[in-house]
Amino acid sequence: MTSGPSNLGFYLSGGILLLVCALKVPALVRRRHDTLLRAACLLLFSAGCLMILAAPDSITALNRLTGIPNIAAPAVYTTTVVFSGASLVLIINWRPAPPEQTRRFTRLCVAAYGLIALAVIALFWAGNAPVEQPTLFDAYYATTPYLREMIVLYLVSHGVTMAIASALCWRWSGTVGGSLRAGLRILAPTYLIIVCYDALRLTAVAARWTGHDLDYLVDEVSPLFAAPACLLGALGFALPLIGPRVAETARVLRQLWQLQPLWRTLRDVPTPSAVRVRLPWWRTPPAVLLTGRRTTLYDALLALAPSYDPVVRDAAYHAALRGGEEDSRAAITADAAMILAARDRQRSSPGHLPHAPHPLPWRAHDLPSLSQALASPFARNFREYIVSSQKAVHHE
Repeated sequence: MTSGPSNLGFYLSGGILLLVCALKVPALVRRRHDTLLRAACLLLFSAGCLMILAAPDSITALNRLTGIPNIAAPAVYTTTVVFSGASLVLIINWRPAPPEQTRRFTRLCVAAYGLIALAVIALFWAGNAPVEQPTLFDAYYATTPYLREMIVLYLVSHGVTMAIASALCWRWSGTVGGSLRAGLRILAPTYLIIVCYDALRLTAVAARWTGHDLDYLVDEVSPLFAAPACLLGALGFALPLIGPRVAETARVLRQLWQLQPLWRTLRDVPTPSAVRVRLPWWRTPPAVLLTGRRTTLYDALLALAPSYDPVVRDAAYHAALRGGEEDSRAAITADAAMILAARDRQRSSPGHLPHAPHPLPWRAHDLPSLSQALASPFARNFREYIVSSQKAVHHE
């Protein structure tokens, strides 16, 4: 079994893994038939339970509570097998493949690791482990009939699974991108760390078979690999699950920030034909806030349409070109200047509509650029020309 110099690392790692699992429970309730999500929750739950059960204090408490010496051993080993199977199932369901092939491999994996878990339990009951060994069970009972087979079975199955998972993750990471690639690149070395953990314990077991004593590999060296592996594993699996949502939220927040200059410019423009709903930012999802912000901006731009002056726009466009801006950038700057002029004109003459309304030339993807142009020094410095142009046009 696993032990270590401190219980804190095991409990902290297990608590974090179980917390991540708990955060996925609402989604699991809504999508209970989602095999990928079920596998992810099973993996996180089994890994969290494994870390908590493997803490030395938990091992002692479980043995004392049940009154069965070393009952914690099959509990920890069975949980380890479940973790191994859940890892492969999750990777199988992650990888793009025909649905029938994915289901077939998933069923084979569940059946194989279910049988291994049952074998671990059966071998423990068939063996005899009267002396409690909370930290040296693997080495102490390495030569005991049935228990020897149980120890080798769980270590070999776990190590082989982790080696396969590491190879699959590394190979697959070269064909994907984004948060999935980052998660796979974290998982590949993480699984190799677990392979090293199993190899050290197998080495100590084999040493007992040949009459040597390498027990320190079990109770001193190998536990140092356990907590980092679980924490990195949780991060590797969490990134692909929450990464797209985090990236989408970051994209929405970036667009909201980019729209701030346009929002400050147009938020006081009256829109009698539109219904404005106040959306408190502290309790409104960012995506809903962005949709509401875009709608409000379009309503304001539409309300200003009768006041748009092509003369102002053309003057600003040519001035921007003379100032060294490229054609596309100059066009956006000219639009920004025309919007500023229209807003000022509406403020000074709210009942006067000098021009017939025209269809808005802007689309959703134009609003951030238009907003940034409003914040540019050129658009602000052009205000004097706008005012003089408005007076000239009004005089004519």
